[in-house]
Amino acid sequence: MKALCLLSVPTFTTDFNNNKNTFQIMARAMFEYTKTILYKVSFDAVLFCKEVKKAIQRLLPHEIEELKIWIISLTRQNPELNSCLIYLN
Repeated sequence: MKALCLLSVPTFTTDFNNNKNTFQIMARAMFEYTKTILYKVSFDAVLFCKEVKKAIQRLLPHEIEELKIWIISLTRQNPELNSCLIYLN
């Protein structure tokens, strides 16, 4: 005899504003994660450039502009990363 298992199924909202806010939170989290990764690999210019390329593919256009500002300030501290700025133009 098989036991019947009843699971509570989550309900999904169709509220556009709620979905938009969730998307914005997730996008912001991806942006912050990207900055963390870039900072951690900033010791190696080649690896940093690879991560910049990946970031451009996954971030939103306004986040790329914000990332560009952040990278420019980082390159002031680490001039060897200047070669990666070409990917942001």
